[in-house]
Amino acid sequence: MSTATIARRTASVPAFVTLDIKALENRDLVSIADLEPSEVATILELAGMVKARPSDFRAALNGKQMALFFEKPSLRTRLTFEAGMAGLGGTSIFVDQTAAPLGAREPLSDIAHNLERWVDVVVLRTFEHATVTSMAEHAVIPVINALSDLEHPCQALADFFTLKEKFDDLRALRLAYVGDGNNMAHSLLLTAACLGSRITIASPQGYEPRPEIVGRALVIASRTGATIEVTNDPMAAVTGADAVYTDVWASMGQEHEAAERRVTFAPFQVNEALMAQAAPNARFMHCMPAHRGEEVTAEVMDSPQSIAFDQAENRLHVQKAILLLLLGGAARRFSVRSAHA
Repeated sequence: MSTATIARRTASVPAFVTLDIKALENRDLVSIADLEPSEVATILELAGMVKARPSDFRAALNGKQMALFFEKPSLRTRLTFEAGMAGLGGTSIFVDQTAAPLGAREPLSDIAHNLERWVDVVVLRTFEHATVTSMAEHAVIPVINALSDLEHPCQALADFFTLKEKFDDLRALRLAYVGDGNNMAHSLLLTAACLGSRITIASPQGYEPRPEIVGRALVIASRTGATIEVTNDPMAAVTGADAVYTDVWASMGQEHEAAERRVTFAPFQVNEALMAQAAPNARFMHCMPAHRGEEVTAEVMDSPQSIAFDQAENRLHVQKAILLLLLGGAARRFSVRSAHA
């Protein structure tokens, strides 16, 4: 495993940053738990470089091809992956799986063995997390989880990159997540644990994050100094927080529970009264799409405190960094720069 020291001369990137640009090559990104804390930091550092100097990476993935299989509709995830790959010189092939889940027509193992002979990376947006893990198990090329029922790792990485831009020191950060203990809550827990942050999840009783995810986050936190808390009290969670995050009350596939969830989650709405309990300069976060009037009021979503659109923008830069690291583009780009230094 080699480490490259990369010199930069931009105001938005430290003068000298050390990245382990080989650690993630040919790896999968199925879960944040697949990553070492240092690897999470590497993704965020490289994302900062890509955002500051996109032209430096314009040809880094020339000739690389990405296949996207989406069982769910998408705006931000699909477009940021496709635009990101194009911005790195590669090409994308989108396969709409909304009519039938992956594996319904032929075994996932057969699909994986076909894909590995045609393309360089597979991006999956699925209902069942097992679909992603099965594809990763059978394919010899990198597989990226672009959302499953268990996790949304690319979103969480973009979220913490956004928080790093706003607050700089993630170890001093206090993040409160208010709402369903869903895939988004899971990935935020694991990412916060890796980065040494403090995170509190506030969910109604019976809707907390899965115990195995909380347990995994606590194990990571024991190494990084992060603080992991789960409560049923939204007011307590938000008090003094630097950032307040929420997500929809009923995710795709849970539409039949929407009416019941609206009643259960009503006390967990992020509104001006709840935000007033946070730190004076607290930011509001949402992975979107946002249902104004449900999990968040329009006054909060559209307020100067909201950084939801910054999060959406940063999906592009973080996913570029992920593709560069998994496909070896970062190593090639920096080796070329070093050769001409």
